[in-house]
Amino acid sequence: MTAAEEQPGSAAHVLELVANGSAASRADLVRELGLAASTVSARVQELVDAGLLAEDGEGASRGGRRPRRLRVPASGAVALAADLGSHHIRTGAVGLTGAAFDVEERAHDLTAGPEPAVGAIVGRLADLAERQRAAGRTVRGVGIGFPGPVDPATGRIVAPARMPGWHLYELRATLADRLGLPVVVDNDANALALGEHRAAHASLRHLVVVKAGRGIGSGVVSHGRIYRGARGSAGDISHVRVDAADGRPCSCGNVGCLETVASGAAIAAALRADGIAADSAADILRLVEHCEPRATTLVRQAGRHIGAVLSVVVNFFNPEAVVLGGALSGAEPLVAAVRGVLYERCLPMATSELTITAASGGPDAGLTGAGLAALRSAAPAP
Repeated sequence: MTAAEEQPGSAAHVLELVANGSAASRADLVRELGLAASTVSARVQELVDAGLLAEDGEGASRGGRRPRRLRVPASGAVALAADLGSHHIRTGAVGLTGAAFDVEERAHDLTAGPEPAVGAIVGRLADLAERQRAAGRTVRGVGIGFPGPVDPATGRIVAPARMPGWHLYELRATLADRLGLPVVVDNDANALALGEHRAAHASLRHLVVVKAGRGIGSGVVSHGRIYRGARGSAGDISHVRVDAADGRPCSCGNVGCLETVASGAAIAAALRADGIAADSAADILRLVEHCEPRATTLVRQAGRHIGAVLSVVVNFFNPEAVVLGGALSGAEPLVAAVRGVLYERCLPMATSELTITAASGGPDAGLTGAGLAALRSAAPAP
């Protein structure tokens, strides 16, 4: 990510406030940011000159001259986005308002290595770019959500579990070279957190968004921005040791990790061991919806394991909301189990006003987050 994205009062921050409806004029921005009017005007002018904002019409007066209204151009900038899963590639275009469109999803096995995946991504995004330009839109960049650790400074993939050949792969540089566009690469849970924050929780400053699907991850929003930590691994709860997984080998090379008992892959493997056909999170959800007892039990247990790890996070970080996303969040027994453990184990002060809910951004939340990250990065630097 660029410095422009992270700094309060930057052009990227101004763009975000207008796009999410928090500010509709320069005067609104001055009140929101607490900056001098001259500084805000300079940031707005940079964005207008870049075609990322438009200023026209007149807003309601609070005394004095009526302010001119700021808006995001309807046919303006878009980012191309790809939300990658271990077995799928979902692509689409994302506008400054956070809307995703021209969305497609196709099966692809990322464990086959980076070159086949990059070929598929480039082909899909190149076609998508042509369609956006033909519609009169300006393509500002590319956002990628990757299901594994990402070094945010370099866009390299770092030691992803279950994905041989990807370690230290220069994904950002490779895609930028082949697509001829600036590229942002982030962990898929961070992309989901950014998209979910924009879609349903923009008024909150601190939240944790869990992605529970084939694997488990989480993204942390602090002071309204994605928090990545020193090297980009903040929020990685999948390899926290839990008592129920004692002795179980994990794909990371350790033993006893949360992922070995609470991920979709672990639940599916346990079901197959009992003679119940299940290969994916969708299979697990279908079994739970049909009240298959073993599947329901395993999903509920997974929720309790996830809740046990999150209880430490909630006591330590004190978020306003815990949002459960990913394919398994559609299983109510999992959400209920997480909620129960958090209320049981966390300090009353930490849970008295805590929202615990399933994600509402839908399957495009990760796509939206990746696209918004690219658009923020394209904003003029301060």
